[in-house]
Amino acid sequence: MQAKQPAHKENTMISVAGKVILYTGAAGGLGAETTLNFLRAGATVVALDNDPVKNTALQTSADKEGLANLVIRAVDLSDLAALRTSLEDLSREVGGFDVVINNAAIYPSKPFEDYALEEMQRVQRINVDAGIVCVQVALPHMRERGWGRIINIASVTSNGGWANLSPYVQSKGALIGLARAWAREFGAYGITVNAVSPGAFPTDAEKIHPDPEGYTGFVLDHQAIKRRGSASDIANALMFLASDAAGFITGQTLNVDGGWVMN
Repeated sequence: MQAKQPAHKENTMISVAGKVILYTGAAGGLGAETTLNFLRAGATVVALDNDPVKNTALQTSADKEGLANLVIRAVDLSDLAALRTSLEDLSREVGGFDVVINNAAIYPSKPFEDYALEEMQRVQRINVDAGIVCVQVALPHMRERGWGRIINIASVTSNGGWANLSPYVQSKGALIGLARAWAREFGAYGITVNAVSPGAFPTDAEKIHPDPEGYTGFVLDHQAIKRRGSASDIANALMFLASDAAGFITGQTLNVDGGWVMN
């Protein structure tokens, strides 16, 4: 049965106040700033991250600003059964998830022929399958409300240009495909699904490159905008897609990359 959707509002403001956001990888390089941005805007953020140092730093940053409504859980995303149980408990605790952001990812780097199949499957399990579990747990609440936002974090690497990242690129391509499939299937319930594809941002992921200065030059050569991206660039895009203002946008991939990819 199709859920009754809220009436369309003209001139809708970009706001996530009162929304409950489930965010994987929320304490990382791009996740932390976005998490704080959502908290500042009045949302509740359920932050899943398995790095205790980053989790502590995120909580400290929120406390310094007096930001409430942050729930941090250290979760092993590779254990899908335990993840589902944890999410079901959290969903009951916070009253359901209105927004899901599938951001967490691992990114091993080596030639394709050197990967064991089990290594590739682990990347898929953390980068994609965990996101599927998040959506499965969140979906009943979204359908009941007739409103929801799902955002998959993809990557500029899906457009080529990087060697030795086959499992990672495969996983990001899967998230783009799922965004389109879910958008088609969930649209009748007032749920939008999109992907955000960040460019080459200066995060921990760049530590795999042996020549940081040369890599920065490589990035700027490919971008139309000649500065490195910042976490706030991603935070602003996610804020928009998570709001009512983006209610007529679904099944899309938004490139936030300084003009690296244009389509």
